[in-house]
Amino acid sequence: QICNQHNAEAPNLEQALHRMAQTEPNLDHDVSWFLLPSYWAKMVVALISFLCFANSYDGDFVFDDSEAIINNKDLRAETPLGDLWHHDFWGSKLSSNTSHKSYRPLTVLTFRINYLFAGGFYPVGFHVINIILHCTISVLMVDVFSILLGGLQFSNKGRRLNLAPKTSLLAALLFAVHPVHTECVAGIVGRADLLCALFFLLSFLGYCKAFRENKEGHNFSMFWVLVSVILGAIAMLCKEQGITILGLNAVFDALVINKLNVLELIQKLLRKDKSLENAGLLRKGLLFRITLLMSGGASILYIRWRIMGTGPPAFTEVDNPASFADSLFVRAINYNYYYSLNAWLLLCPWWLCFDWSMGCIPLIKSVSDWRIIALVALWFCLIGLICQALCSEDSHKRRILTLGLGFLIIPFLPASNLFFRVGFVIAERVIYLPSIGYCVLFTYGFSLLSKQAKKKKILAVAVLGILLINVMRCTLRSSQWRSEEQLFRSALSVCPLNAKVHYNVGKNLADKGNQSAAIKYYREAVRLNPKYVHAMNNLGNILKERNELREAEELLSLAVQIQPDFAAAWMNLGIVQNSLRRFEEAEQSYWTAIKHRKKYPDCYYNLGRLYADLNRHIDALNAWRNATVLKPEHSLAWNNMIILLDNTGNLAQAEAVGREALELIPNDHSLMFSLANVLGKSQKYKESEALFLKAIKANPNAASYHGNLAVLYHRWGNLDLAKKHYEVSLKLDPMAPGTKENYNLLRRKLEQLQKKGS
Repeated sequence: QICNQHNAEAPNLEQALHRMAQTEPNLDHDVSWFLLPSYWAKMVVALISFLCFANSYDGDFVFDDSEAIINNKDLRAETPLGDLWHHDFWGSKLSSNTSHKSYRPLTVLTFRINYLFAGGFYPVGFHVINIILHCTISVLMVDVFSILLGGLQFSNKGRRLNLAPKTSLLAALLFAVHPVHTECVAGIVGRADLLCALFFLLSFLGYCKAFRENKEGHNFSMFWVLVSVILGAIAMLCKEQGITILGLNAVFDALVINKLNVLELIQKLLRKDKSLENAGLLRKGLLFRITLLMSGGASILYIRWRIMGTGPPAFTEVDNPASFADSLFVRAINYNYYYSLNAWLLLCPWWLCFDWSMGCIPLIKSVSDWRIIALVALWFCLIGLICQALCSEDSHKRRILTLGLGFLIIPFLPASNLFFRVGFVIAERVIYLPSIGYCVLFTYGFSLLSKQAKKKKILAVAVLGILLINVMRCTLRSSQWRSEEQLFRSALSVCPLNAKVHYNVGKNLADKGNQSAAIKYYREAVRLNPKYVHAMNNLGNILKERNELREAEELLSLAVQIQPDFAAAWMNLGIVQNSLRRFEEAEQSYWTAIKHRKKYPDCYYNLGRLYADLNRHIDALNAWRNATVLKPEHSLAWNNMIILLDNTGNLAQAEAVGREALELIPNDHSLMFSLANVLGKSQKYKESEALFLKAIKANPNAASYHGNLAVLYHRWGNLDLAKKHYEVSLKLDPMAPGTKENYNLLRRKLEQLQKKGS
């Protein structure tokens, strides 16, 4: 009985501590909202966050996924794992001048694991991991918001108490269903932001664990402080924003653990008051911990700088036009306008776009521009909140507002253009972490309104309506991220002035074979941005295929004039000049392309075709050999070498090249066909027959395969089989050159044999 009595009193003591903690001002007191046990609150948040983005699980690889995943060699098993630590997010060497310097090796490592487990580029596994990560982060947000909104209190057993269960649930739901998160969750490249956020939150929660109270009063665990720094470093290795958690931990330590009054501290500093220790600056090891955080952060940044090797990445004006403005005033005004648009996306995430560059947001160039109002509104709100955070006599209010502003502003600083130029105007993914601060401020505002409102349930229903609208918006937006066609078209109404949007719609149409529609969008992209060389190049390519060579040449010539090192445009210009029979100019264009891109197998292939047309056979073979050295799986270059050697009577050399090619690309039916032709001419009928049959099995509807096998049987004397394959060939292609004549010869021969036999 004594044992039972002791066990019964333990939870009562925790309840007493909980009641004592709640004698402070409590947000939950006046809020009409759901009160759920911690476990069920987390289950609800996980379920709703899953429902918001579940329909993206079977989406395609879209937009940046192609470069970061499909074309990234760091995902493949043949690339040494060590290379991940020397390459950027896109698989380029960090030391390269063309590198974006986005150093996220741990994110790339997760992509690589996805690729290995899936056995290839199957997007379902990638999407599922993203959805799970967002659900996990949303669940963690319940604990984070309980600390930010309710404070940090522990029971006598060291268990953290949730002093704001209702408002922390509301804030976590707001975070879980915010539509601006769709890019991070439904776009696979958003994995960087999700992983960064996960370790960011774990670092914060780990730092909070360092301050458990015991019988001796306040103390802190050096172990958990160091764990927090390590988790911050891991967050940064997932995405650069992660490092900002160390600054937030310092702010949290000062305001929550040490209950520092910033305004009072500033006043004492101005008065040169010697009682700064009483202000909380030196109590409980604050300076030591902040020094530890700063040292850890500085060390992490130094190591990253050493790995990066060179200066910041070189972005172009179309990526971030405001940063290239000559006037400091224009730069400052536009940066602040961008901040206001980011704030608006948090407040009203209805107009979302995969890309906000290239004229989507025209520059503000004078104070008469009406958009200045947005800047004024932003700073009016921010200054008002900052004043309340610093000057309010209510310590509870000061703490929540300061932490809310801290989580809103500090994680956004790396994307603010204040310290270095960034490669975008607005990116929805970078406000994944700052949205934590928005949710804190929104929830606090809701609690203040609830305190004043007489009909609290109406206010709760309104907030519930906002949540439901956001859930529907997330579902709709997730479906738009399922395919490039839907994603790009959804942007046309949001950013009609964005040349990149029109370019991507055109590219998607061109990939599907709809060239006429693609031309329309490419032309619009060039009209909106007359220096858009990639749109000119793609439009020139389509016009070249449609034999509109003069206009194609004009566009490609303009593209290389605007960007002289644009290797792809030089190569395409060479192809057009070759078609116009201006061979010397074409050769010069090809060599210029190779000059700007040393490893350019496609250009060597086209150069070889030019030399073959000019009967410069040795040069053609050398060019194609270069193409296969740079790209061993370049089937067209191998084929052309075999065919040229065959046509020039070098059968032994053609056979050697064909066998070498098939060793590298054993399942290429076109190579089987070319080598079979050579073997047939060398009277190696059995081996030739085997290759022909293998090629036909791989591509049974190729008329030429059946026709040439028939010729082999004709030479070999297997006339019945020859007749059979001639007939199949003519059925597949009645106009096949030479096949009808050979078939007629065979029929006459068979008739003669029948007459002799009779």
